[in-house]
Amino acid sequence: MPEFALLSYVALMSITPGPNNLMLASSGVNFGFRRTVPHLLGISLGCALQVFIVALLLAQAMGWLASWRLGLAAVGCGYLLWLSWKIARAGQPEGREQARPLGFVGAALFQWLNPKAWVMVLNASILFMPGGNGKLAAALLLALVFALVNLPCISVWAYAGERLRRWLGSPRALLAYNLTMGGLMAATALWLLVDELGAAWHGGV
Repeated sequence: MPEFALLSYVALMSITPGPNNLMLASSGVNFGFRRTVPHLLGISLGCALQVFIVALLLAQAMGWLASWRLGLAAVGCGYLLWLSWKIARAGQPEGREQARPLGFVGAALFQWLNPKAWVMVLNASILFMPGGNGKLAAALLLALVFALVNLPCISVWAYAGERLRRWLGSPRALLAYNLTMGGLMAATALWLLVDELGAAWHGGV
């Protein structure tokens, strides 16, 4: 059943750990679920728009990505490292008062630099787009599925982060949590970059 396979794929890719979910968990801890809602919506609708454009222009997007993929990965991973630093500093009293959760537009735009989002979107476009006519309707349906399935999955991370707030009441505990999340984000960014460099190296050999 292709419909079940699509739903399962989007749900699994959405709920597993990655840059978006690590950021949402950290935002839930530091700002609460309500203030994280624009971030949530930005991810889901940004990802939906991304899959719509890529699915509709798959051939062109694949050719463009092949030549720009390493550059995109480097920029995206650099941005993730900067976010890691921001997350790690969020628990420090002097930095936390001025900190703000990522907004709707920033979260939506980040999907174009998120390596995991690219993997999810490209695989879905290749696997679930029809080969014949009706590509516009199919791309719209794919984008709708992404938005509807992705949002509740990633909301789990923001909600779990908010639930952790009462356990992280002391500045020391909150700082330790944010340093851990920032470290995980930095490790994720470096792992993704090394993976992309390895792929580029083997592709050029």
